[in-house]
Amino acid sequence: MPQSRSRVDDTRYLAFAGRQLFSVIFIIASAGHFTSGTIALAAQHGVPMASLLVPVSGLIALAGGLSLLFGYRAKLGACLLVLFLVPVTFTIHNFWTVADPVMFQIQLTMFIRNVLLIGGALVFAYYGAGELSLDAYMARPVMELVPIPNS
Repeated sequence: MPQSRSRVDDTRYLAFAGRQLFSVIFIIASAGHFTSGTIALAAQHGVPMASLLVPVSGLIALAGGLSLLFGYRAKLGACLLVLFLVPVTFTIHNFWTVADPVMFQIQLTMFIRNVLLIGGALVFAYYGAGELSLDAYMARPVMELVPIPNS
């Protein structure tokens, strides 16, 4: 059965909305990486040079989030998010080291959330930003203007 034209066009808006929503968590969370509380928490979890690495990780998350938000070099931006998420997931949300049952459950939940975010970022790293993005806009051929000869 042939697909209707409007249905095909509608799906690009779903991909656009999904990309936007996915990027927002990284943009918002990146601001917290510049606070003394977050730096102290990372140092408590054994992050070396936390006063340097935590703000750098905030910049990586912000750059990756903005890249996906605008769909500009989205595959690179998604790779930045994976680069950010993998060490954060295993150092900050290491639920297997927590003795308190409530904190264990919180850290387990955060760990699983980050694993899901890594999966989402890998999908964007493979497929890119989609039709409604700066990447797609810049990939379009530039129309060449040819002067009309005077007759």
